[in-house]
Amino acid sequence: MMHFNPHERIALFIDGPNLYSAARSLGLDIDYKNLLNVFRDKGSLVRAFYYTALVEDQEYSPIQPLIDWLDYNGYTMVTKAAKVHTDAAGRRKIKGNMDIELAIDMLEMAPHIDHAVLFSGDGDFRRVVEAVQRKGVRVTVVSTFRASPPMVADELRRQADTFVELQDLTKFIARESRRDENAEDIPDFVKKPVTRSATPADPNAGFDDSGDVYEDA
Repeated sequence: MMHFNPHERIALFIDGPNLYSAARSLGLDIDYKNLLNVFRDKGSLVRAFYYTALVEDQEYSPIQPLIDWLDYNGYTMVTKAAKVHTDAAGRRKIKGNMDIELAIDMLEMAPHIDHAVLFSGDGDFRRVVEAVQRKGVRVTVVSTFRASPPMVADELRRQADTFVELQDLTKFIARESRRDENAEDIPDFVKKPVTRSATPADPNAGFDDSGDVYEDA
């Protein structure tokens, strides 16, 4: 469960490809407006960062509609050009790791927030989580251990002040067509219904935990 003080200053740090992989493993289709509203209801939401890499030489990027929507609807987009190379099998491989950008932003935001919510299961973030905790910031990690294999590193889950299972948020952040409308088992951390509104699909398909994706994925 997530525990927030209504006076807390909150910031979200969303590792886009990692969250996509975790959601896909659970069959969860995220509505990002609903996700934002859940946390706006828990305190003072200072910033919601979304991190992803872009392939610059693509005539059309499938992620662009989502990026544009997020940028106009309360998210701070952090992007960079993905690196492209061809592997031994002749497949074009795209690498777009945003770990450094996320870690720097979390450290820089630490003096201005009370609670950081990290949407990632990447164990590489354990050290930055520890660093911001020493600055007095509580950290909640949102990912999933119910997928096969689990998507959250054990060391990151142990380091977090609170771990939230992504699947438990399904009722509140899923698209209308995927949401189970039976709300009898609403978790304690959500007391009010969130606004229902369609958002562009997250097209990070093919990205794995490292930020790698094959062009034909």
